[in-house]
Amino acid sequence: MSADQTESIDELRACLLNESGKVPLAHRFRALFLLKSLGRDGDNEAIDVIGAGFRDDSALLKHELAYVLGQTKNMHAVPTLRGVLQDVAEDPMVRHEAAEALGALGDVDSLELLTDYFHNDPLEVIRQTCELAIERIKWENSKAAKEETLQESAFSSIDPAPPMPSEIAQVQKLQEILVDQAVPLFERYRAMFRLRDLGTPDAVDALITGFDDPSALFRHEIAYVFGQLSDPRSAPALIKVLQNGAEEGMVRHEAAEALGSIATDEVMPVLQGFLNDKERVVRESAIVALDMYEYERSEEAEYAALPATA
Repeated sequence: MSADQTESIDELRACLLNESGKVPLAHRFRALFLLKSLGRDGDNEAIDVIGAGFRDDSALLKHELAYVLGQTKNMHAVPTLRGVLQDVAEDPMVRHEAAEALGALGDVDSLELLTDYFHNDPLEVIRQTCELAIERIKWENSKAAKEETLQESAFSSIDPAPPMPSEIAQVQKLQEILVDQAVPLFERYRAMFRLRDLGTPDAVDALITGFDDPSALFRHEIAYVFGQLSDPRSAPALIKVLQNGAEEGMVRHEAAEALGSIATDEVMPVLQGFLNDKERVVRESAIVALDMYEYERSEEAEYAALPATA
């Protein structure tokens, strides 16, 4: 399958779901991003193919499936995402991403379900994610959403919280909000994404302090933001997170993928060193990150293009 062909749904299904049993994980991720584009354009069959991927045994892949479904803005994905959130036997990282995706979709009809899990789920990562999803949906339907002036972002992602308004631009003030445990989590996330959109060296340094937060969910989002920024200034902090065997897998995984996006000379040997990590989600993240590294260093026009060997 060449990179310049338009892959059919059947081809993408076979790749994503690894029907041959021989598809490399990185190629499955590329197929997923092609399916995301179709789903975002209203192709419900693409959404169903992504949903079928939740039968896989890779938590890393399934968490990415949930993330992608939220990014499509296709409400056909809602029942699948609700089912994933409700499956208490599923990996918490996957359930978290499903709850976040419901928030990204702005699904008002999921507020009751999200509120239930916010109050009653035994896992902090699920409760906090539901809190954010609830507040995001409420914000989208608020007067503030219509009146606030937000900086036009260089990033196309639908984030767990919108950035703070553009008039709030003092890095020191934003950092104070970022690390203040007394401030509601949604507002701290808004400060995080405002710092991302500022993207200055001082803003990157401020974001690095977020790795000291007691919440694994918060720390993982900091790493995600660094992946978007792809700023080498954050690489040492990300390497430190990845090398910390006591850190939560969901945080280390996000640090690995962020390093793949940064793709400096120091990154490849670091990532290669985690291909045999004791945690599967970290091992697989290193595989995907190295594929991202190769893309960033190549002349490929689009990451989602499937290589000829797919």
